[in-house]
Amino acid sequence: MNNLKQKAQKLRKNTTPQERKLWTILRNRQFYGHYFRRQFIIEPYIVDFVCREQKIIIELDGSQHLQPSDIEYDKKRTIYLNSLGYTVIRFKNNEIDNNIEGVYDYLKTVFRI
Repeated sequence: MNNLKQKAQKLRKNTTPQERKLWTILRNRQFYGHYFRRQFIIEPYIVDFVCREQKIIIELDGSQHLQPSDIEYDKKRTIYLNSLGYTVIRFKNNEIDNNIEGVYDYLKTVFRI
């Protein structure tokens, strides 16, 4: 088993509270019939959530994403994923914690619901 696959499995088993909260909305086609995968490999990266049919990726960013090196890494990663045709949406963890309704409403606009 390759390292990326092992890392994705580990991330799925050790989800953050914010990932669990958002997953309750996205899993089992609960979000208007759209199918999402979590901790999904799009080489050479692992994305938090992806709806492959709509080519939309949702990333949740904790405080570690505020470091200059991480900001640059995330920018490079987003450019690469955009080049594959994906739209990358980022939410900060505190948005999930404090405004899940707003996140839900925003996702409805992205999916044109």
